[in-house]
Amino acid sequence: MSETIYNRIAMLRAERGISRRQLAEALGVHYQTIGYLERGEYSPSLYLALKIADYFEVAVEVIFSTGPFPRIGSNERSA
Repeated sequence: MSETIYNRIAMLRAERGISRRQLAEALGVHYQTIGYLERGEYSPSLYLALKIADYFEVAVEVIFSTGPFPRIGSNERSA
């Protein structure tokens, strides 16, 4: 059984123009940790997940999921 934690960290960073290094400094982690999280190579502790959600001012489930997020636009109807 896979214990992959999916996330939207890269998407949120891109939307807000925040670098990995800037996010890492705000969270008090190494910038490579952000890359590991974004690629799914590392699952955050509950504490770190909550800090990330607080930083982006969204609920933790907006950022993290135990299943893949739907692709953006996948449910849009054609005009």
